[in-house]
Amino acid sequence: MTKIIYIRHGQTEWNVQGRYQGQTDVALTDLGRAQAQALATYFPVGRIDAIYSSDLSRAIETAEAVAKRFHLTVQPRKDLRELHFGDWEGCSIPAIAEKWPHLVNDLFHHADRCAIPHGETFRAVQQRATACIAELCKKHEDQTIAVVAHGAILRTLLCAALHIDLQYVWTIRQFNTAVSIVRYERDGEGWPTVELVNSTAHLDRAGVEK
Repeated sequence: MTKIIYIRHGQTEWNVQGRYQGQTDVALTDLGRAQAQALATYFPVGRIDAIYSSDLSRAIETAEAVAKRFHLTVQPRKDLRELHFGDWEGCSIPAIAEKWPHLVNDLFHHADRCAIPHGETFRAVQQRATACIAELCKKHEDQTIAVVAHGAILRTLLCAALHIDLQYVWTIRQFNTAVSIVRYERDGEGWPTVELVNSTAHLDRAGVEK
């Protein structure tokens, strides 16, 4: 069995502006750093054996706050990067709707078939994410690890764990520094057990804004 503490990164300026970040490397805001510190202070479990992160700075900086608490070193993974939003990176929903009106409905109601111009599909993201998690489960049998990543890729992992079709990927909310916990049996090959989704209890305890 491997228990994974999934964490979304802290707030960034593009989060505030409502712009899709994708694989663009956008730094945390001051609030994002405060969220990461609150997470480290009020972490939901008393021990983790390792911590992995997307190699983008907003995820690494969030992970480093937690790693410091547990005297660990963050291990970056390119395969934990956010979905590549292609031509939509840096764009807001109104801007996308204006230029690609025929694709906006697919994005929110049929993400399983959405074709982002020069971007990645949700199916492809889910495949690389679940392959990475299977590898980490084999490496960390009978351990608890943390994985810091991004909203869309974490939604695809939770869809896989909950046996939810990717069409409904947006029905799973992921706040900044939200925690989700999934237990994987038999090196990631057994059915997972979802123990927590989108918890921001640490922000409430610290009095930090979501």
